[in-house]
Amino acid sequence: MMGVGSARIAGFGHGVPGRCVENAEIEQSLGLETGWIERRTGIRTRYWAEDGDTLSGLAVKAGAMALDNAGTDRSEIGLMLLATSTPDHLLPPSAPLVAHKLGLVNSGAIDLAGACSGFLYALTLADGFVRTQGKAVLVVAANILSRRINPAERASSVLFADAAGAVVLTPASDPATGILGTDLCSEGSGYELISITAGGSNKPFSPERAAEEYLMTMRDGREVFSRAVDMMSSASKRALDRAAIETGAITRFVPHQANVRIFQAVAANLGIEPERTVCSLDQFGNSSAATIPLSLSLDAAARPLQDGETLLLAAAGAGLTGAAVVYRA
Repeated sequence: MMGVGSARIAGFGHGVPGRCVENAEIEQSLGLETGWIERRTGIRTRYWAEDGDTLSGLAVKAGAMALDNAGTDRSEIGLMLLATSTPDHLLPPSAPLVAHKLGLVNSGAIDLAGACSGFLYALTLADGFVRTQGKAVLVVAANILSRRINPAERASSVLFADAAGAVVLTPASDPATGILGTDLCSEGSGYELISITAGGSNKPFSPERAAEEYLMTMRDGREVFSRAVDMMSSASKRALDRAAIETGAITRFVPHQANVRIFQAVAANLGIEPERTVCSLDQFGNSSAATIPLSLSLDAAARPLQDGETLLLAAAGAGLTGAAVVYRA
């Protein structure tokens, strides 16, 4: 522990269900003209769970890939964090089951419900654990949102998808690497903009409630758009300031893949060119907390991270919650 100066990302992983859903299927069901979804969101395809798929199974797939990619023995993992809004059950948490299936015999495990910002919250907490305990952490973000979509609501049914992404954080000695700046924020005034109104303790399950109350709804897409852009932009600027890093030093901007117009607006606010922005949205849609680690894993497989590269990660989502992280490889 005396030699822990930072936490480095040692491995990446991801997983998606087998069913690929093209825009035409959704456009036809909603009566939309061909090309409507891609023009407004940037999405062409997404993956949806099939019968028999589970959130824990998707998380295990991504976690196993990250552990293998890192070459980290499972006995070395001291903590597993699962960022999800769609656990297998309301109780118990899904993380202990995922840890068990992965063979993490020496690990704590807990769910984190941070919506679209959940991965960055988990990454920040994992960084602190690695630094103070000197043990590796597996961070997984996974969601099966297709089972929470209201197929009659255009705002959400065109966007959301199912996926998992994961990273392994391990102790490192160089304090000039790892997470250099973080900003976590929230705006409870936007609490009801994106929600599943029933099923919690406030509105418990009841046969009298309409089925739509148990499905996701987005009340005001324009308000969500503007608030997401503001949160991601301001959080990113604060994280960069705390890291004492200029935007020009960022080699890869990895935003939450909510809508191409949102992260294009954030990149423009920050002065980040399109070629530095990592995008998986077109093929994989919006899987909430899973989009950033999914994008990281896909991009790192195509273009391995080089020592000294500096990444900016940013997200905003339901709650409202927001976060940004500056990371140096």
